[in-house]
Amino acid sequence: MRMRSRTALDRHWAASDANEFDVEHDIYQENALLEYPQSGERIRGRNNIQASRIAQPNSKHFSVRRIIGAGDLWITEFILSYDNSPSYSVSIMEFRDGKVARETQYFGDPFAPGPSRAQWVE
Repeated sequence: MRMRSRTALDRHWAASDANEFDVEHDIYQENALLEYPQSGERIRGRNNIQASRIAQPNSKHFSVRRIIGAGDLWITEFILSYDNSPSYSVSIMEFRDGKVARETQYFGDPFAPGPSRAQWVE
């Protein structure tokens, strides 16, 4: 399962960046659930998830920083840039029967370094 899930994730993120919406959403089960806790949004169903992303009017770019996981739980750290404005993001995907049954995404905007940490920063 590890290689199949990892391969599916690599394909998913590459398709996401290329706006290949059919390939991007092939990873999801028909009744998958996508949650954005920060906005309180829940979108159920692969077709609805895909439609919500197609409707996004901004120009976007995905840059995957790392993917870690095993079995049915995989986490992707990535930078999602809308109109060249980066948002540091985490996607938690829960697989069932080889497809994503649930995904939770968190987003964080960049912020200035804290002066109190300066002496320890590389």
